Amino acid sequence: ALAASAPIWQFEDLVPCGTFYNIVTQDFQKSSNCCAESIRNSWAAINRLASTAEGLRWLSCAFRLCRPLKAKQDAASFKAWLSETWVNLAMVDYPYKANFLQPLPAWPIQVVCEHLQVPKLSDKALLKNIFQAVNVYYNYSGNTSCFNLSQTATQSLGMQGWYYQACTEMVMPMCSDGVHDMFEPQKWDFRAYSDDCYKVWGVRPRPSWIPTSYGGKNISSHSNIIFSNGGLDPWSGGGVTRNITDSLVAIVIPEGAHHLDLRSNSPYDPDSVLRARMQEVHFMKLWVKKIQQDKRRK
Repeated sequence: ALAASAPIWQFEDLVPCGTFYNIVTQDFQKSSNCCAESIRNSWAAINRLASTAEGLRWLSCAFRLCRPLKAKQDAASFKAWLSETWVNLAMVDYPYKANFLQPLPAWPIQVVCEHLQVPKLSDKALLKNIFQAVNVYYNYSGNTSCFNLSQTATQSLGMQGWYYQACTEMVMPMCSDGVHDMFEPQKWDFRAYSDDCYKVWGVRPRPSWIPTSYGGKNISSHSNIIFSNGGLDPWSGGGVTRNITDSLVAIVIPEGAHHLDLRSNSPYDPDSVLRARMQEVHFMKLWVKKIQQDKRRK
């Protein structure tokens, strides 16, 4: 089996809850430290503006929101939308144009960070730059008239199914501290998470189901699995990045975003993903050959 970009250890306390957002931040820092710092500074700027009705109106207009922000809870939704935007950019930081989540240019984080080179500005000046950055993600085609806070990916992707999974079996603790990452500080609060799931879906999550069913980090009895992870993919923090046995092997693609190795060949592919695909084919042929030999012996 090929488990590409599979965060099988992003459960319970198998990895630190801050790992995911740390990797997202590192992706932006690779383009520019000023880029990540601009995003880190933006949260306080939003909070200050969102404290007044006039500020909420300004944010709604400056970010061309389809529905204006009217209350404190709207501002929280706005910040969550921005956070998911930065995460999605890290996931799809491909070396060529792609439209997995949204139509995007090659190396989209580099393009986004061109707008975020001055982190110390007035609140409105900084947030105007933040808008130009998110405009790359949501309006690279130039066809979007306004931004919908309830949509961060193309509708055809079926994200609702993922949200339901995350509220039942796929409970992945995540947190941020605003120091080692560029996000607002937020502790992992399972009770609040569970309450939100119940409010939206009428279900309660089972945080221990996956580790209990599949063994957590005790998986050495399994065999013939390739775990591939991209160094740019925030999900790699919960992935297997070192060989466990001869038939539980890890392949790391330093320049790879989310499941880059599963995408079609491109002349813009980095050498690391070309080598990864060759390794994957090598192991699959090796294991198939071994199974065939074992059958003959019987």
